[in-house]
Amino acid sequence: MKGRKSLTENEELSNINISPMIDMVFILLIFFIVTTVFVEEPGVDIEKPITQSAYALEKNSILIAITGNNEVVFGGKQRGVSEIRPIVRRLNARKAMPVILQVDKNASAITVIRVIDEAKLGKANEINISSDLR
Repeated sequence: MKGRKSLTENEELSNINISPMIDMVFILLIFFIVTTVFVEEPGVDIEKPITQSAYALEKNSILIAITGNNEVVFGGKQRGVSEIRPIVRRLNARKAMPVILQVDKNASAITVIRVIDEAKLGKANEINISSDLR
């Protein structure tokens, strides 16, 4: 055979050990998963009222939107008011997170109160209503 060199008994076949590289990749993967902030946006545009006492809220929270047509939206999908309790309970099971309601200024107060009640029954420790920061 041309161009090929046969191994003799004294020569060893060299192997590349990639175990440390695989370990490093797994450690980096775990690091990025742990440090990533997962925020589920409601997925609808809300026209928020302007308030004087508005302040920035923390990013790791449960965002629920109530549109001007009194539709409750979570995770980009329209939900019923009765679906809010299990959603809040499930998300608060791992770590307590505040519930932030993004309420359109044309939304009904009855719908807002029903959503707040469902969030409280779902063991929400803090409920805030988001407004426009201007």
